[in-house]
Formats: sequence, structure tokens, C-alpha cells
Amino acid sequence: MTVSPKHSLRAAPLGHLGNLVKADPLLTILVFAAMVLAAIHPLTPARYAGLIDWPTLQALTGLLVLTRGIEHSGALQHAARALLTRVRSLRQLALLLVSLSAALSTVLTNDVSLFLVVPLTLGIARIAEVPLARLVIFEALAVNAGSALTPIGNPQNLLLWHQAGGSMLSYVHDMFPGVAIMSILLLVLTALMFAGTSITLNLPKEEAGIDRRLLSIAAGLLVLFLLLLELHAALPGMLLVLAVFALLFRDVLRAVDWKLLLIIGLMFIDLGALAALPALARLLPQLPLDQAPQVYWSGVLLSQFISNVPAAILLSPLTHLTAALALGVNVGGFGLAIGSLANLIALRQVGGLAIYKQFHLISLPFLVVVATAVYLLLLR
Repeated sequence: MTVSPKHSLRAAPLGHLGNLVKADPLLTILVFAAMVLAAIHPLTPARYAGLIDWPTLQALTGLLVLTRGIEHSGALQHAARALLTRVRSLRQLALLLVSLSAALSTVLTNDVSLFLVVPLTLGIARIAEVPLARLVIFEALAVNAGSALTPIGNPQNLLLWHQAGGSMLSYVHDMFPGVAIMSILLLVLTALMFAGTSITLNLPKEEAGIDRRLLSIAAGLLVLFLLLLELHAALPGMLLVLAVFALLFRDVLRAVDWKLLLIIGLMFIDLGALAALPALARLLPQLPLDQAPQVYWSGVLLSQFISNVPAAILLSPLTHLTAALALGVNVGGFGLAIGSLANLIALRQVGGLAIYKQFHLISLPFLVVVATAVYLLLLR
């Protein structure tokens, strides 16, 4: 049977659209959401640009390049091999990676921790039979739990700490009970979800060498870049990193997942446009936010729809109960992947649509358990 040109012209765009969705479903969803929100409540181009957190995007750009450089140097493969010679079981490996992710996130922020731990996990998966997706999912959960402890662990904590006006130690004191509950439950779940079986290694006969020039430059720049981030100089740091790698290591730049930056930029636009909807602006001031449980649950639930950083920004002017709000938006990082930017960063490094399904099968029940436990033990 012949197909008429009319039907062919109709089928071609649909076919291209289907290929686009299949190639990158998350990007497609974010583009579609931006179009819908623009139709419902259009904003000016300057307002759209203002929705993007440019310092965060600049920081992520530098981290993407630097961690890809360290990965290309071969150092992570050697580190993975050394780690696997000391770990006897899959459960021990999972508990170690989860603990490392949580600990790093208290001082290096959740996204920086993932850019260090996830590439190491990818290196482990290249030489050992391990459930890569599940390990990365638990690392994402771990940085959400660990970063909740300190004011510098994540953006929402920094915002709420400045609003509260107390010392760093007082903030840690307020958050410690909730973080302890999250961490204990996460470690228990990790022990249950990973078997105590020994790890099967698939070591190559000849071990690849380390590109020490690339490693030394990337590692040195990483230290400098983190210092510049502490000084709120993300843009100069990013430009320095890009310039060095453009001159010396262009193959590393070609291997960077630049689409991740586009996805994160679109996420900022979508979440910002959603938060700017007049209906939401009218609804939020009507929320009863004069008691800790109400503030807590508002933070947990709103984070599921607009992510925890925008949720903290929107709710913080409406309540003086900062500790309850901090608990809510940090617990809200579990659940839906959009609840925390760290989730998207972790899952994207593995890729594929299947990991999002697996993530939600684990994270949604975990959110219910953790949110309920924190409420019953601390806020009831």
C-alpha cells in the first residue's frame, strides 16, 4: 500500500517528535511545561532570564568540566579499584558510598558532593558487577539528608539561616534531630536494599595509566574553583575553567553533558514561572503557617511541585518558624525527582528514563516514612 504525500508530511513531524521524546524525555517535558506556563501566564524576556539562578548554573558548569576532566584522567578508575580491594560485600560498598555522600554534603553542598561521588561510582561500575542505578539513587537520597544539617549544605538552608539570624552552631543544633532521623532510616533502607553478597570484579588485564598532567590541572583548578565559589565569584571561576580546558583539553569539553545545563536552566524557568502564577500567589498567604506542624507539611508538600529551594523562598516570608520550614523543605527533597536539584544532577549522570522510574519507586515510599517519622518524633 502506498502512502500519500499528505499522510507522509503529517507523519514526519510526529515521528521527529517521538524521537525527541525518546532521546531525552526530561528535556521534552521541561520544554512542554515552559510552553504551557507561557501560554497561561506570559512573562517578559527579562523576567524569564531573571528566573534562572545564574550563579548556580555557572557553578555547575565549572564542576561539570572539572569532574569530567578528573574522570578522563583515569584517576577515578584507580580509586575505584583501590576501594573495591578493601570492601568485601555490596552492602558494605553501598553503606560506604551513602555515608561518604552524606558527610561530604554537609561541607561541600549537595551538588558538589554528587559531582565527586557519582563519577567514582561510575568508575566502580566499569570494573565490578554492581547495581549502578540503585547506588546513584541512594547517593542522591544521602546528599539530601546530609546537606540538611548545616547552613552551607544546600541553598535553602543558606537562605533560611540568614533569615533566622542565629549562629551556625544553633542552626546545626536545630537540624540535628531531624537529620539523625533521616540518616538512620536511610542507612537501614540501604542495608535492606543491598545484599551482603561479594562483589564480582571484571578487572582488565592491563590497567590503564593515569594522565597525571590532566589530573593535576583539573584537581588544582577544582580546589581553586571551590574557593572562588565560597567568595561568590562563580562567573570568573567558570570562565577560568573553560579557558584552561579550551586551550589544553578540548576533548574533555566535547565529552561534557552540556544538555544537563540546559535542563537545569529550563527547570529554573519552569519552577519560577509556576511560582509566579497569580493563583499560587493568592493561595500561599491564606495557608495557616502559625504552627510548626503546618509549616513543616507545607514545606514538604510544596517542594514536590516546585522544588525545595523555590518552596523555601515562597514560604519563608509567611512564617517565623524557620526551623520547622527548614525541616519541611529538606524532607521535601525526597519524593519526586523535581523535589531537589540534587536528584536531577545525580540521575542525569547515569542517564536513561528507567532510572527515574526506579528512583520514584524508592524515593516516594521513603518520603512517606521519613516525613511521618520526623513529624511524629519532633513536631507532634
